[in-house]
Amino acid sequence: MSQEPFNLSPDLKRLREEGYFVQIVGGLLLMRDVPYVDSQNQVRTGTLISSLNMASNITRQPDDHVCGFDGDFPCNADGTRISQIAHPSGNVPMGTSKCAFSSRPPSGRYDNYYHKMTTYVAILSGPASVLKPGVTARTFRVPEADEASVFNYIETASDRVGIGELTARLQNETVAIIGLGGTGSYVLDFVAKTPAREIHLFDGDEFLQHNAFRAPGAPSLEELRVAPKKVDYLKGIYAKMHRNIVAHSVAIAPANINLLDGVTFAFICIDGGESKRLVVKRLEELNVPFVDTGMGLELVDGTLGGILRVTASIPGQRDHVHSGQISFAGGGEKDIYSSNIQVADLNALNAIMAIVKWKKIRGFYRDLERELHSTYTTDVNMLLNEDNAK
Repeated sequence: MSQEPFNLSPDLKRLREEGYFVQIVGGLLLMRDVPYVDSQNQVRTGTLISSLNMASNITRQPDDHVCGFDGDFPCNADGTRISQIAHPSGNVPMGTSKCAFSSRPPSGRYDNYYHKMTTYVAILSGPASVLKPGVTARTFRVPEADEASVFNYIETASDRVGIGELTARLQNETVAIIGLGGTGSYVLDFVAKTPAREIHLFDGDEFLQHNAFRAPGAPSLEELRVAPKKVDYLKGIYAKMHRNIVAHSVAIAPANINLLDGVTFAFICIDGGESKRLVVKRLEELNVPFVDTGMGLELVDGTLGGILRVTASIPGQRDHVHSGQISFAGGGEKDIYSSNIQVADLNALNAIMAIVKWKKIRGFYRDLERELHSTYTTDVNMLLNEDNAK
């Protein structure tokens, strides 16, 4: 992570200037080399771990008084546990913490992260200094080079609730989103909030007024007057968060099918037809897993009803794609998935179904059914799974 938070936040800057070995890893603040006494009356060192409350890479007042600790539970100089700081719930959600502490300051909240971290340092290192005079957490060690991030600011959501390791399973993905209409634009919204290495957008159409009512966000009238390309407009929004978004203002065709080379996962959010057939064929040749989305709504007796569909295809499990689960027909009055009626909430739901399937395939979510084809019928609120993976 960049040095920006330490330069912009007086509390973090002060910690480093005073010699504490502090780093930001994921969304957590780590203070390493903190001396403490273990149950065998030995002086050891561990790592204090705190969640971070930030805005624009600048720290705000800590929103809790809990710290995790990567080390044994600390003891007094006589080897008895410092029980007054034990976290009542025993819950240890943060990073590599093995135990958690709860020490509320008299005011109820710590003033800043300097106040919070040095308070815990004093509690832990006090007994250590009795047994080993001069021992200190102020080591003036130089931190290792910070890891580059795909985000423009620190992702503080995952590690603070203990799912940083799960989120990291997505960081080597090069994702293609093919079609940035209603469903595809919501897919981008969710993928952009993951650490996927690159996100490639494919769509040759313009972002017009009707698109504004079935895509996330709210374009201004001035933006609509320009009639930007969908991929350029959406990249402009999500590049504020994710650095590695690549816009391809083209529809996939034989002349540019090589643009899919290097992709590790794909979301197909276009109607049936030769373009979809071409995309599927190429992804299969590349041995790339993908999810195809579809939705069709009908207006009958004054209300809408229909079906949302998500079909996954993974290496070794492709046959169902060619046995009718995905339509390549490109329309037709009896093809429910060809209906052009779309509303934003169902576009978003269709995208969520696709994102959840992706995360199941990559081991982020538990997957007991291992289904490869799911449909959701709106009027009876029914979700069906088919074609379980072998």
